[in-house]
Amino acid sequence: MKITDKLQKHHDVSPKATFSFEYFVPKTTQGVQNLYDRMDRMYQSSLPQFIDVTWNAGGQTSKLSQSSTELVSTAQSVLGLETCLHLTCTNMPVSDIDDALKEAYDSGCQNILALRGDPPSNDYKWEPCKGGFLYAKDLVAYIRLKYGNHFDIGVAAYPEGHPEEKDSIKNLNYLKQKIDAGANFIITQMFYDVDNFINWCHNVRQFGIEVPIIPGIMPITTYSAFLRRCQWGSINIPLHFSQSLEPIKDDDELVRAKGTDLVVEMCQKLLDSGYINHLHLYTMNLEKAPMMILELLDLLPTEAEFINDPVSVLPWRKSLNPQRRNEEVRPIFWQRRPYSYVARTSQWTIDEFPNGRFGDSSSPAFGDLDLVGYSLFRQSPQKALQLWSTPKTMQDISQLVINYLQGKLVCLPWSDTPLNHEVDTLLTHLIMMNKNGIITINSQPRINGERSNDKIHGWGPKDGYVYQKQYLEFLLPREKLSKLTEILKGNEIMTYFAIDFNDNLSTNHPDGSKANAVTWGIFPGREVLQPTIVEKVSFLAWKEEFYRILEDWKSIFIKDNDNESIQLLNSLINDYVLVNIVDNDFVSTEDQIFTLLMTL
Repeated sequence: MKITDKLQKHHDVSPKATFSFEYFVPKTTQGVQNLYDRMDRMYQSSLPQFIDVTWNAGGQTSKLSQSSTELVSTAQSVLGLETCLHLTCTNMPVSDIDDALKEAYDSGCQNILALRGDPPSNDYKWEPCKGGFLYAKDLVAYIRLKYGNHFDIGVAAYPEGHPEEKDSIKNLNYLKQKIDAGANFIITQMFYDVDNFINWCHNVRQFGIEVPIIPGIMPITTYSAFLRRCQWGSINIPLHFSQSLEPIKDDDELVRAKGTDLVVEMCQKLLDSGYINHLHLYTMNLEKAPMMILELLDLLPTEAEFINDPVSVLPWRKSLNPQRRNEEVRPIFWQRRPYSYVARTSQWTIDEFPNGRFGDSSSPAFGDLDLVGYSLFRQSPQKALQLWSTPKTMQDISQLVINYLQGKLVCLPWSDTPLNHEVDTLLTHLIMMNKNGIITINSQPRINGERSNDKIHGWGPKDGYVYQKQYLEFLLPREKLSKLTEILKGNEIMTYFAIDFNDNLSTNHPDGSKANAVTWGIFPGREVLQPTIVEKVSFLAWKEEFYRILEDWKSIFIKDNDNESIQLLNSLINDYVLVNIVDNDFVSTEDQIFTLLMTL
């Protein structure tokens, strides 16, 4: 959705101010992966109206700028976040601009912040590149010419004057030219002089500019960073800011606390002015400082706002990619690996799945890992060693999983996302399984008619009821498989799939080619939703991915000549079987899966 439409829709029904976050592209692949996790976590705890992603710093191009569009695409398609892409004229011929706009368009992004940009890092004077644009207004006009009204276009403004032009009337005229060229909203440079900003807003309106003004808010985290940013942008520092911060400048904790109070006071005055009803926080890819500001301003969402979040209408975050907006079904195997699942299916077309079901195994593309174009092992070797060390025994592997279950680890090689409280009712069983040599991979508890607004298990529209079958996926020592299959032979209440590295498959599904819904919801005025399934071909595709993950993990130890860890991973690959069991008796009060496994 366009930013201006989204803000208007909110403010038509609520006087509560809104907010958004800005992120920049990290310099390392691992930093990008960590940023995805932070963006997701900040969304889940605050529900910003949108996020934006800066273009590359210093006028560089190639990989860093390419990562800007990749980050936007992931935010839209995987995280389901309304996203705005920065786009500059610096070192950008029209062909590169066309590529960036197409990628944004294809990902479902409908918002562009069009900027002239700073001079390249090795230049003192800004000049257009060959085949590029001279001014931001030219870029705005070009986007309008190429894409009509598809994009909401934002432009920058400088309440304290541009470094290259301090004349306030000229700056207002330049701003008006950008609006007249087709811009829809304004995001301002950072500032701390709130009285000057409010006076500038008055002048903007007097100049005939009526589009929304969104102030850029820079949290104060350290004194040195505060001074550096103000000096870099020629930002006026009010006297009471200096008097408050200078005496405590050597204590970062005190600076952040006092700086937060000063910024909160500034923001409240902005919201009371009548000119502003939305704040744009420059996060600098940090989490705590912006969240403290929002909490003190009482802008964090209420329980009702979380329940009514339109992105959370399914147990997993809905994509905003136009090809995936109708997606309502996913195999449960990728519950904790949404990035790889969306990457795997990103090239599939909606006409292959007329009911919006991307998990359908009828696609000829399904299961082809070469289509992913994505590293299955999301951690760098250094990060993997930091998280999981060098396991030498199966007990070490079991302890890693137990640490994850207890919240001491945020991820595992096969689980990208932290656990939520849904597993709390299974925690004792899961820990016991791992202590007994059965390595648990994924699970969900039985749910029989919980209200859809339940804080832990709820999802979907309000006034509904949600259901789940108990599900467990695990690695089982190969020597125990024959006993398991014998017990479950002909049992349709507990159905299973089991497969080893060499594709030896066993199952008791009466018709393994059909999907078994393991999560569903009943809501007033609409058909039953079945958003999570188990099916054979999906499981075969997941098996390929799972064992590839183990191979990638092993490769870290090969580089370090760590033979004990190599042998352990080889044993995990060759001596264990990947199994999933569904207890289809969702009304039972017995934990039948765990009771069964304790007999093996």
